[in-house]
Order: sequence, then C-alpha cells, then structure tokens
Amino acid sequence: MTMLISAGILLAFALVLFCLIKWWNLEVIGVTPVHLFTFIAILFTSGLDVGLVMFPLAWDFPLYADTATEPAYGFTNPLALEFGFWGFLIWGFYFLTTFYFCVIEPKVKFFEIPVVKWINNIVIIGTCAFTGALFLIYLPYYATFMGDGETVIPAFYVITFLVILFAAFSSTDIKYVRILSVGSTALFGALILGMWAYSGMGLGAFAETASNIGGYFANIHKFILPLTDYHEFYLFWWFAWSIMIGQFTSRFVGGLKTWQVLAALLIFPSIPLGVWFSVLYYYHLNGIATTTFINVSMVVVGIIFVINSFDSLIRLYTDNLNLSSKRLGKPVYVLGNAVVLFGLTLAFQSQWLQIQWIGGVVIGLYVACIVYIAMFKRSEVMAITASPEENTLDFDRIESVH
Repeated sequence: MTMLISAGILLAFALVLFCLIKWWNLEVIGVTPVHLFTFIAILFTSGLDVGLVMFPLAWDFPLYADTATEPAYGFTNPLALEFGFWGFLIWGFYFLTTFYFCVIEPKVKFFEIPVVKWINNIVIIGTCAFTGALFLIYLPYYATFMGDGETVIPAFYVITFLVILFAAFSSTDIKYVRILSVGSTALFGALILGMWAYSGMGLGAFAETASNIGGYFANIHKFILPLTDYHEFYLFWWFAWSIMIGQFTSRFVGGLKTWQVLAALLIFPSIPLGVWFSVLYYYHLNGIATTTFINVSMVVVGIIFVINSFDSLIRLYTDNLNLSSKRLGKPVYVLGNAVVLFGLTLAFQSQWLQIQWIGGVVIGLYVACIVYIAMFKRSEVMAITASPEENTLDFDRIESVH
C-alpha cells in the first residue's frame, strides 16, 4: 500500500503542476458561483471533518511527541507535524479535483460513464460513513460528561444516528449549504477564541507556540511521501475525500483565475488550521485540562462539521444517482439515507471497512481518467481556453437552485 499511495501522491502533484502551467490565467467559474468568503467557508467546512476537532488532543500530539516509539517524527515538533498532516500542501489535492470538475470534466464526461459513476458513488457513500465512524469512535474522549471517556455507550449511537438524520434533511435543499458553512465557520472561530482566552496564553505565548509551525515549512519536502503508517493512513484519507470534494466545491468557484484557486486553497484554510492547532498545542504542552463547557463546545462544533460533510456528500451521490428528495419524497429520502449511512458507519467502526481501501480505489480512478483522456479526449482537453460557456458569473444563481 505504501508504493500505491506514494505513486498516487507523485501523480497528483505532477497533475497540479501541469494544470497550473497550462491554464495559469483561465477564469474558473462554477455552475452556482459564490463570493470568495462563502466559497472558502464551504470548502473549509466540507473539506474537513470531525477529526480536525477531535484528533489533536485525544491522539495526535501525544503520538507525535513519543519519538522513542516512533523515531520518524523526531525531525520536527508535534505542532508542525499536525499542521503538515492537515494543512497547506495537502490541499493541492482539492485544487486538482476542483479545477478538473469545473473546467475539464464538462468536456471529458469521464464520470458519466456508468461503471465509473457507480464506483464514484460507492466511494462517496463509503467515505461519508467513515466520517460518521470517526465521530462515533472519538466522541467518548470529549463527551466525558456522558460516559467514562473511553467506552462508546448506547447514547453515542443515538447521537450519531440523529446527526446523520439531520444532515440527510439539510441535504434536501442547497440553500442550507451556505447557512451551515458560514455558520459553522463562525462557531469554529468562536471556539478558538474561547479556548485561547481560557488557556490564559495571551498573544505573546500564542505567537511563540505558533512559531513551531515553521518546522513544517522548513521540512515541507518530508511530508510529500508517507513518514509512517499513520501518515500513510492520513494520505489515503485525503485521497478518498479528494474526488468528491472537488465535485462538490467546483460548483461554487466564483471567477478566480487558476493560480488564484490554488493560492486560495493552500493559504486560506491553512490560517484557521494553524491558529487552531497552535491553541490546542499550548493545552498539550502545559497539561491544561479542558472543562465540561469546552468539551461540550468541541462536541457541538464537531457535530456541525459532521453535518456539513454529510450534507455535501449525501447531496452529491443522490444527485449522481438521481435519488433526489423530490423523486423519492422527503421522508423516504431522509430516512433511507440515514439508515444506509448509519449501517456503514457501524461497519467502519468495527474495522470491517477501511478508508485505505477507498483511497486506493480513488487512485485507480485518477489513473483511469488520465488514460481515458489520453486515448479519447486529448485534443478536446488541450484545446480548453475557458470554463464552460453555460457557467456565468451570477452570484444570485444559488438562491434559485434547490
């Protein structure tokens, strides 16, 4: 699997460079363009999930600090490692797929080939359920006011099912995307400010802690290929997300040039990530215990992130399979999606399914798409000079789409 993920990463970054050089100044317009802030909010909250909230304190920082057990992490500090696993360069995957589905796929229509469509939707559904499984597995670490901090109790299954049910309902109308994305971004910002204030770190200690992120940029080349099995897991996870996030977010690009899309994806999400991880790292370094209020706040933000992820992915695969709420009826649509995804969530929780398998399938789709273009659509792709003609820079269009 290490050779597979390494080859996939190198291929993806080579394609990023090709798109950037070939279409540097092309204006990228989605089918329902939105303003930049809304686009970044949609990307950030759809492209990340509950792991962002729940992994660092519960698992990642202690793991990265234990260099005696895992010497591969010894070249830099835990904050730089956490940032490297979540931020900056890795968002190039999302640039590649966002650009592809906005500009190239309308000419190629690779993902409209029946077998490809089915594989793609299986990937989307599976990854969606994996998000639910992460939420369920890590919920005990933060919801200590409901359990012993380790065991998944029946109440957590109920909460997870209700979260999926709510996301299925919100996916019935695209107008909820903007509300959820902007709202959850604001809540995430409030959580960061609250935890910063409670820690008493002040601006000076924050700046000193955040400076550790420099260890990532000084060693950025080391984050391209897998450092450890855990890093490999992360990279497969990013691959699993990449195609479907590109399909979803490509709808909302609002007239940015190709290079601006890349810059926006690398820089804007990395800023709140860096701030968030810096605050959490201060808690880790100083052994600051989180209060019940903080734990509840983190669970709430985690729930909103899960709803965002499920909302976008449910809408994506139901659109692809023509299983809309209008066709099925809202009750059948909502309950059917919730039951299926909850069942798959339990499969991931039990390790019956693994995200590495899905990431491997996505790498296969990358390769198959390139081969298909080279064999049948090379001239059409090389002749592209603009976004599809039907995509106009109408920021009010999202208001009329349901």
